[in-house]
This record gives sequence, C-alpha cells and structure tokens, in this order.
Amino acid sequence: MTRRQLLATATAGFSAPSLRAARRPNIVLLFADDLGYGELGCQGNSQIPTPNIDSIARTGVRFAQGYVSAPFCSPSRAGLMTGRYQTRFGHELNPVGKQNLLPHVGLPATETTMAQELKTAGYRTAIVGKWHLGGVEKYHPMNFGFDEFYGFLHEGHFFQPRTNTSIVSRLRAKEPPYDDNNPLLRGRQEIVEEEYYTEALAREACQFIDKARRDPFFLYVPFNAVHSPMQARPKDIDRFANIADPHRRIFAAMLASLDDAVGAILGRLRQHQLENDTLVVFLSDNGGPTAELTSSNLPLRGGKGLLYEGGIRIPFLMKFPGRLQAGQVEQTPVTSLDLLPTFLAAAGARRRAKLPLDGANLLPWLTGKTLVGPLRERPLYWRFATSGAIRAGDWKLVKQRRPQEPDKPWELYNLAADPSETKDLASAQPTIRQRLLAQWESLNGEMVEPTLNKA
Repeated sequence: MTRRQLLATATAGFSAPSLRAARRPNIVLLFADDLGYGELGCQGNSQIPTPNIDSIARTGVRFAQGYVSAPFCSPSRAGLMTGRYQTRFGHELNPVGKQNLLPHVGLPATETTMAQELKTAGYRTAIVGKWHLGGVEKYHPMNFGFDEFYGFLHEGHFFQPRTNTSIVSRLRAKEPPYDDNNPLLRGRQEIVEEEYYTEALAREACQFIDKARRDPFFLYVPFNAVHSPMQARPKDIDRFANIADPHRRIFAAMLASLDDAVGAILGRLRQHQLENDTLVVFLSDNGGPTAELTSSNLPLRGGKGLLYEGGIRIPFLMKFPGRLQAGQVEQTPVTSLDLLPTFLAAAGARRRAKLPLDGANLLPWLTGKTLVGPLRERPLYWRFATSGAIRAGDWKLVKQRRPQEPDKPWELYNLAADPSETKDLASAQPTIRQRLLAQWESLNGEMVEPTLNKA
C-alpha cells in the first residue's frame, strides 16, 4: 500500500454516523517539554513516581515506539498542530531569543491547525502554556483557532513568580533570558502570575474545563516543564531527599509537579463526570537534554537535538474509555502527526483544509487492527538542518551531522534487534540502505528551505 493509499484509508470515516450520533468527545492534549523517553514510571523509571501520567497508560494505550516530527521544540509543535511535516512549510529550525520576534518566523497562515479544524466542527478551544510558533501578533495562537490563551509565546519562561523568591533554582552560567520580550499573557493582555508556573497551568486548564464542560471542547496544555531553567518548589524538592545529586533532585521535583498538574486536570474531568467522554493524549515535544537536565532517554541513543532515537522517540500515551482497551502496549510506530486526523475522526468531523496530511487516523487500527500492516511499513521522515532520517518497518537510516562532521555518512540500524542504535549495518546491508535513501530523497524533494535561514 502506498503512502497516499494508507492516508486515504486511515482518514476515511471522519463523519461516521455512529460518532455523529453519540456525544462528541472532549479532547485533552497534554504536551510535556524536554521529557526524556525513560523518565516516567510506565516507561521504566522507578526513581521518580509519576502515578497520574502513568494512569493514562494503565487505562489506555502506551505507544512504545511513538515519535515526534523533530528533535527540537518549535518544529515539533508545528508538525503536531498541523498534522504535516513542518519541513513542507519551512518551519524546520528552532527559533530562540530574539529570533522569536522575526516577522517571517512562525506558523504560516497557509497552514491549518487542529484547533481551527475542531473549532469549525463546533468545539470550544483553549491553549494553556507554551506556544513557540511565532512571537509577533500575526502568529498569536488566537489567530490559529484558539478561543482562549493563557501562556507565553517564546521557547521558555522562568517558573518563579516575581513575588515568590522561595523557589529553588539551579541555573546554568549562561541561562537564556527567557522572559525578555516574552510576557505571560491572558489572551493578548500581559499579566503577572503569583503561583509556581506548572501549578498555574493546571489551575487555568481546570478553570477552562469548568467553563466549557457542557460543550465539546479541545484543551491543549503545552507545559514548559521539564524544560530549563531548573526551578522547583522546596516542598517538591523535599519529596526526593533520597536523591543525592542536587541537580537531579530539582529535576525530580519539577517532574513531580508536572505529574501533580496532570493529576489535577484528570481529576477535574472526573469531578464533572467527563472522564468517559474525553480522549486524553500525553506526549513530549522531543527527547530530553541529558547534560542540561539529567534527563534519561534510556535505552535509546542520544537526546534532544539529535535524530537518533533518543531525540525523536518520546513517551506517547492515549486513553479513550469505552473505545480503547485499557493497558495496551503497542509496538507499531506512530507519530505526533497522527493526532490531528485521529482527533477529527473521534469528533466525527470533516476536515476543512485542502492541504494533504502526513499523519493517519489511528482509531481503525487501535479498535480493530485493520491498518497494522500499512502503519508498520509506512516511511517516517525527518530533516533537521544538515541531518536527516527515515524509518520504514524495523529499519532506520540516519545521517546525524555536526559542523565538525560535514561528510559523515548515512548509518543504518535494525531497531527491532538494536533499538539503542549501536551497530551500523550500512555496509552489511547496501540494498536496504539504498532503498531507504531513495525513499528519503523522494520525500525530501517535496520539502522547502527553512524559513529561519531567510532572515
């Protein structure tokens, strides 16, 4: 089955009568920042309890081979929001600092977000947290389908409220000035926040649920935890007195606070008896930066910024009570690009935008396994600066190039036998190498130049 045939099959049935007849489900998308593959309890971490996030896996599906479309924050979010490879529209690189204010750097108006699609279908929509898809007015999230916004526009923000100096910080010597020209906003109005920021995001998300509970709603909560700066509340740090490394202890406290926030949001759904009417997804925007945060991406190689598995394979959880079997652990590769068509299918909504999607509706496969073969074999593509990768079936071709290694060759790995990418098989399997390279080059020919390079 070709990629076009797969997508046609996978996106069929967006307006299925059975879905239209039932109450349209709410959709809650929880998006962590820089959370490594191996940091959750359900992913094998016994050091930092994450019972609330783990409950999504326990009552739903854990995708053991879940991917994002980029190894950095902003391009990953562009792919997530549009269901399309961000390299198709130039949002390939990661704007930081003053680059966020460049007038040509942000999500193009030609693209359509999941919020726009769901709003057209009658959903109330809100974003609570980090946007990072353009820092000037034309890229404001309320121009892309969100009815409400509480958060910030750039790549990061300090967790410490201006009025609270008790937060414990472990800052790098050259910590970026995250807050410069990057105020906290409610809608378009600047505000001052009094609470620890992760807790504030939970508060705002719960308040939106309170207001919107009688209508179908889409709530997108892109946390900035556990992204730097390393800042945590003393009461959370005290929970991890058994961790000797003070850097790791602060990270653990930040992750515990993130888990508490997820628990508060899930608890509010239960309070309003919405749990059985809500599709909940949790994932991270990229792998964890180990040196910066102590993140673990084990057993994978590499981390944030790299196209090895540790940079792009992430915790990926989904629950949909009554539709998905609890406790599933799925090994078929899936991608964040699949979420937009999956959400539309769950909502029984017709897609408004004309541009083709790169993701597939996962519901037919998850409920009946009808697409497991095509989904396993479809090519997943990545390009970031001078690096590239493609996965098809168990095979992955990757060229991870740095400035000091401009001629580094393509490497080939069998991920079923070698998920840690330790044994390069490019020389031993030239036919497979050439087949994947031809697929990568074909897809790459559809992409455009990075917008950030046009400054």
